Amino acid sequence: MTDSVVSRRTAWKVFAPVAVIVLTLDVLTKIAAVAWLRPGEAVPVLGDVLRLYLIRNPGAAFSIGESATWVFTLLAVAVLAFLMVAVVPRLRHRGWAVGLGLMAAGISGNLIDRLFRPPGFARGHVVDFLQLPYWPIFNVADMAVVFGTVCIIFFWLVKGVGHDGVLEADREAARKADQESAREAARKIRQEPAGE
Repeated sequence: MTDSVVSRRTAWKVFAPVAVIVLTLDVLTKIAAVAWLRPGEAVPVLGDVLRLYLIRNPGAAFSIGESATWVFTLLAVAVLAFLMVAVVPRLRHRGWAVGLGLMAAGISGNLIDRLFRPPGFARGHVVDFLQLPYWPIFNVADMAVVFGTVCIIFFWLVKGVGHDGVLEADREAARKADQESAREAARKIRQEPAGE
């Protein structure tokens, strides 16, 4: 176990505010972008480093899958359902709670666009408006998915901590101990004479 292991209730108290705050920020920035920006007109924020540039994206990054918006909608629903049903209820680590809160907010933000924006239900185009040089135009939800993924990779692969707060090394040691106990029990059973 790590220092960041918490109760499930505490993990939820970290996860939920992160998800709600970031989702709210995503929705509000998209509303503002649609209200104040004109498609095709760049507004410099930090010179050429960061510009506001409104587009409606039917696909994914780098214009992948523009004709398969419904596929991204189904994938988003499936991933979000998996996180909320299979992973979040077992959260016991603050870092994982932050990372999954970011991911849930990002997936939800773009899913809301795909469900409710034109041209129609489950085919809506995502509002993107942040532009960096040599990078696809993106939004707050995209940033949340990326930062959440980085956070999870850091805790899982670098720190070796699972979403339940257990170090993977401890989990492996427990697995080996269980296997050894099972082998020892099997040996004892084979050594006992029949009828005892």
